[in-house]
Amino acid sequence: MSLSKSACFRNAVIATASLIALLPTPCTLAASALSTTVASKPGHQQLLAQTNPSEKLDTDSTTTTEQETVTTATVKREKSGFSLYIWQPGGKLSEVIARISLRGKHGDKYYQERFLGDFKYKIKQKAKFVNGFKLGDRIVVRLYDPKNRLMGYTEFACLPGHTAVNLILPTDVTASQIVRVFYGTDNNEDSIVDRDSPSTYDYFTELSNQKATFLTSSENINITQYQAAGFANVASTGVYPLSFSEGEFALVGKSINVFDPNSAKALTATPGSLVPFTQLGNNATYQLSQLLGKYREVGVAKNIRVSFSDISKNYWAKDYIAELAAMEIIDGYPDGTFRPNAPVTRAQLAALLQKTFIKSKVRNAIAFRDVPQDYWAYDAIRETYEMGFFTVLNSKNFNPSQRLTRLDILITLAKGLNYKFSGSTKDILSIYSDASSIRSEHREFIAALTQNGVIVNYPNIKLLNSKKVATRAEVSALLYRAMVSAGEVADFASKYTIKPVK
Repeated sequence: MSLSKSACFRNAVIATASLIALLPTPCTLAASALSTTVASKPGHQQLLAQTNPSEKLDTDSTTTTEQETVTTATVKREKSGFSLYIWQPGGKLSEVIARISLRGKHGDKYYQERFLGDFKYKIKQKAKFVNGFKLGDRIVVRLYDPKNRLMGYTEFACLPGHTAVNLILPTDVTASQIVRVFYGTDNNEDSIVDRDSPSTYDYFTELSNQKATFLTSSENINITQYQAAGFANVASTGVYPLSFSEGEFALVGKSINVFDPNSAKALTATPGSLVPFTQLGNNATYQLSQLLGKYREVGVAKNIRVSFSDISKNYWAKDYIAELAAMEIIDGYPDGTFRPNAPVTRAQLAALLQKTFIKSKVRNAIAFRDVPQDYWAYDAIRETYEMGFFTVLNSKNFNPSQRLTRLDILITLAKGLNYKFSGSTKDILSIYSDASSIRSEHREFIAALTQNGVIVNYPNIKLLNSKKVATRAEVSALLYRAMVSAGEVADFASKYTIKPVK
């Protein structure tokens, strides 16, 4: 039986507001210096951080079986990676610097650029970038000569599976700052575009006054200097991915700024001045998670905070918290703290789910008596309920201020995202020393989450600890693991993560 790993992550969208934090943050979803913002309802700032210790915990909120059966389709994002060659037929350059960055795709938007490194390439040298890229991600490459002078700019989109990318420089880069991009699918990962590739793209970008133009044709270009073995035929009209030619983030025929004032420090600094160069070796391969973690502090946009005074370098959930912060799903408090041990309410979780997942509606909304229309999380509660998240004890109250247990979080994810499993629940759950405490109506849900690698147990990996009140750190970890299981984000190793069981 095939696994169904995170239902209706169909183009999961990471939105633009701070979630379980005190202050909302600007939108992170952007491409080509474009952005979109989402407004919060009044009271958002106070209520997201507010807790009431006197409120009674309802740890059985997930135990009621709803009359309506929710069924949804499961879609998992295709993982991708790419090999990047740099060529200069007939030229004299021996080495170039490729500054590589990522605009991760979520839904029909893109995150702000993440710096991935300054790589020293010898001409005709290649490197592989793997594990964490996905279909539709845009890769940005700024090219510098050995004297750190910008000489080219381009972007390409990750294809299904692996992508082989060739950047071809002109013979004289001082006279022409035009770069040819030729790429396509590479299913056997030999760094060569497959002969039967269903998707092959060929286009030129021109750099002038720190603006890059994605040219519609090669009509006015001396194409002989861009011809190399294997891709000597140059398209007369640029062949672009559909997302480059249509929609809000189209690039064809447009000129974009190579630098944005809000860009990460590492993207605007002189190569080699802020971070050391990475000298490519033979058969060099780079993992996305390693690059994201290595350059996180200087590699995110200037308005994004990814470190907090109460999150140490060795904190168990640091990577999960930092990556969600980098995507602006969560934020800290004005005093610089994250408060990882603070509880999470149902309203806060609803806001988180609304901003993270796109799902089709599977049931009608309910006019909850305790969620008036002017309540800060009214839209989030209404929409996530329609998506199939949350079990309610009755149709009158949602209990938005109720703190959630770990079990509440787990069952909400399992039900709402329609996780499936195969095999014996007893065998799967045997990894937990407190498995006997898992109630019969919850065992299949926990087994599905376990088999899909979503569960994180701290400090004892063998203890599910389902009755414990869930903390901000735990919710961050579980949410990020759900995104990993859907192929939405790069995986970060943790000794507290239950490895997927086959």
